[in-house]
Amino acid sequence: MKRKTVSLKSKKEFAASEIDACNSWQVPDFSIKDIRNAIPAHCFERSTLRSFGYLFQDLLFIGLAGYSASWIDQTTSSSSPVRFLAWSTYWIVQSFFGAGLWVLGHECGHYAFSSSKFISDAVGMMIHSSLLVPYFSWKYSHSQHHKSVGHLTKDRAHPPPLRSELGLAAQTHKHKQDNYTNTDTDTDTDTDNGTHITGPHSHFEDSPIYILLGLITYISTGTIYYLLFDVPCEMNKNKWVSHFNPNCYIFTKDQYWKVHQSTAAVAAVIASLFYAGKVLGWLVVLKYYVVPYLLINCWVILVTYLQHTSQNVPRYDSSVWNFQRGAALTIDRSYGPILDYIFHHVADAHVVHHYISTIPHYHCVEATKHIKAVLGEHYMSDNTPIPKALIDTWIKCRFVEDKGGVRFYKNH
Repeated sequence: MKRKTVSLKSKKEFAASEIDACNSWQVPDFSIKDIRNAIPAHCFERSTLRSFGYLFQDLLFIGLAGYSASWIDQTTSSSSPVRFLAWSTYWIVQSFFGAGLWVLGHECGHYAFSSSKFISDAVGMMIHSSLLVPYFSWKYSHSQHHKSVGHLTKDRAHPPPLRSELGLAAQTHKHKQDNYTNTDTDTDTDTDNGTHITGPHSHFEDSPIYILLGLITYISTGTIYYLLFDVPCEMNKNKWVSHFNPNCYIFTKDQYWKVHQSTAAVAAVIASLFYAGKVLGWLVVLKYYVVPYLLINCWVILVTYLQHTSQNVPRYDSSVWNFQRGAALTIDRSYGPILDYIFHHVADAHVVHHYISTIPHYHCVEATKHIKAVLGEHYMSDNTPIPKALIDTWIKCRFVEDKGGVRFYKNH
């Protein structure tokens, strides 16, 4: 991703720089056919055998990590910091492998695992249920994310709040934000003296501690909260909006029993964990399963957040959005060659996935090279180190304006 570094000496310069970003943004005009034609035919081929090979590889890695952890308590004293370090290492490493397994379940939901829908759904059900994800329920809601990716109000993946939803002061000036619609300016007005102000509406909310706690809470609870209690962008929440409620707006009537099947499968895994806790001890279940499970969810929310959020990439409203334009707002980010491989390239080759989701992960890197020629400057990638990118994005991407066809994230 091309990043423009600006030295800001005043609040007026800061506002002007954001106006320039809006005015300089070019909305792409390529078609899905252009994308498809650029990708070699073999990249569309799905090998069930090869996919099972990656599945067995992930299960082997998970098994070896668990076996290695079984020696920790036998070889270290309970009060030794070495024991805590060893368990911490296991939790982190196992979360890597578990996240990779999660991605294979995600591929099953797109039928990228196999051309056989039965095989993909059967494998996906087993994988995601083992990770306490209701397979069909998540599959249905995730498909809606793909259909509306990059749309300001319809995309359910990390949708930005509006300025008005945060209770920030209304804008006071007009400027042309993009070629499709006029919006207000980027500055707030101090009602006491009429001067323009920038920055969050609360100094407390701008404090490092508040920002860090907010980020930790979001990363650690986002996935579970999303599954249990809420799917963003719903305008009418008269019912419990949940992946476990077949009667909520997420699902159609013909998906009713599939949602129940997914819930039953997750319930069976939870029951198995309770049984294991009674037989083996709750501490065993906590150390071997629960902690890695929580960290896997952190990876899921972290990766998806950075795939679709950046201060340099806008969201489109209905006056501008179409599928290919929305997909071009996806961002490829590398986590290093080892994690990219373990994560099955879900992060470093995600743009192409949003154009053609049935391409298996083992072809996505090659396919990405070919679509770059079509996307040109509209191919988004960012090599910023992940920790820095995460913190910068969390600080700078607080909301978008209430009006505008092309709306960039802001924090003031």
